[in-house]
Amino acid sequence: MAHSEGVPPPFGIYVHVPFCATRCGYCDFNTYTASELAGDASSPDGWLDAARREIALAARTVGDRTVQTVFVGGGTPSLIGADRLSAVMAAVRSEFRVAAYCEVTTESNPESTSPEFFAGILDGGYTRVSLGMQSAARHVLAVLDRTHTPGRAVAAAREARAAGFGRVNLDLIYATPGETDDDLRRSADAVLDAGADHVSAYALIVEDGTALHRRVRRGELPAPDDDVAATRYELLDARLQAAGLHWYEVSNWSLPGAECRHNLGYWRDGDWWGVGPGAHSHLAGVRWWNVKHPARWAGKLAAGESPEGGREDLTADERYTERVMLRLRLAEGMALDQLDPAARSAAGRAADEGLLEPVGYAAGRAVLTDRGRLLADRVVTDLLLAQERDANHGVATGRPVLPGGA
Repeated sequence: MAHSEGVPPPFGIYVHVPFCATRCGYCDFNTYTASELAGDASSPDGWLDAARREIALAARTVGDRTVQTVFVGGGTPSLIGADRLSAVMAAVRSEFRVAAYCEVTTESNPESTSPEFFAGILDGGYTRVSLGMQSAARHVLAVLDRTHTPGRAVAAAREARAAGFGRVNLDLIYATPGETDDDLRRSADAVLDAGADHVSAYALIVEDGTALHRRVRRGELPAPDDDVAATRYELLDARLQAAGLHWYEVSNWSLPGAECRHNLGYWRDGDWWGVGPGAHSHLAGVRWWNVKHPARWAGKLAAGESPEGGREDLTADERYTERVMLRLRLAEGMALDQLDPAARSAAGRAADEGLLEPVGYAAGRAVLTDRGRLLADRVVTDLLLAQERDANHGVATGRPVLPGGA
C-alpha cells in the first residue's frame, strides 16, 4: 500500500513504559526492575511527568498531524495502573487531534491486571489490550522465567472481554527448550478458548547478554532448533487458521478487521513518534531514538532539552531495503513495480520455486506462499542481493548495490 503523492502516511504514537516486576530470562528490551532504579525521575509518577513533556514536544515538532493509533508497550505498562495509563491518553488528546477511529492499545502482564484495571483503561480511551501469555504449559513458562500461572492469561483475556474490549491479543512464544507439539497445541486451544481475536507468535530467540543465553552457553538448556521451530509454526498456523484467524503478517494472525493497525503503520512505512526512554521514532525517512536510561531521559525533558540520543537520515537505498524487508512479511505482499529490475527477476524465480504465490505474481504482487513464510528471510535476502548477484554474472542493472541485507 503506497502513500499517494502529497498525502502524508499514517501517524501513530508509541509510548514506552520501562518498568517490570521481574526480568524474564529471554528479554533484552530496555526495561528495569524497582531494584535497578532510584529517585523520583525513575518512578512511575516521574515517568508520567516526563512522558507528558515529551508528548507536548512531539506536538510542537510534528505540527498538524492526526493521531490514528497509540500503542503503549514495555516493559509492563499494566504495572503503572489504569489511572496513569489513562493520563497518557489524556495528554495525547490535549496536545494532538486524535482520530475518532483511533486504535489505542496497551500491553499488559496478566498478573498485574484485574476487572477493575480493564474497566479503568476502557474509560481512559483504550480500545485494545495485548496480553503476554507465551505458553499454557507451566514448565515452558518456567524456562522463560515468566511469573504468571498458565491459566491467568486466559482469565485476563476473558476479563478484558467482559469489561467491554472488542479487541484482545494474546502473545505466544514457541520452540522453547522442553516444549512439545502437544504443549503448543494446548496453548493455541487456550488462546482460542479465551476469545482472542488476534494472536502474535514468535519463535524463541536467544539474545546475547540474557539469562537464557547464559544458561544455553553453560549447557543447562539446548539451543532452540530451527527445524523444530518450523514444524511448530506450521502447527500453530493450521490451528489458528482453522478457527478463522488468518495470517496478515508472518508472525501475526487475526479475525477479519482485528489486525493491529499500529503495527501495520510500521510495516507500511508510516510515521510515528516514540515517547519514553530508548523509544524510536520515524518521520519522513528520518529515524531517531531517545537516550535509554529513564532518569537521563526524564532529566533532559525536565531541563527543556530533547531526549534524543541519536538519529539517522535514511538514504533512498536504505528505505528501499526496509520496504522490501517489511512489506514482504505482509499477507498483502508488495507490488512488483516497487522492486528494482534485478529483484523483479529474483521474484520470478521465487515464484517458480513455490515461495511466492503464482496468482499474485501474475497480478503484479509478491506474496509469500505457506512455504515462503517459513523461508521469508531467504526470499528477502534473494531479492535484496539480486542485483549484486547479477552484477557478478555480468548482467547490467540500473541500481547501485544495496547496503546490508536481510
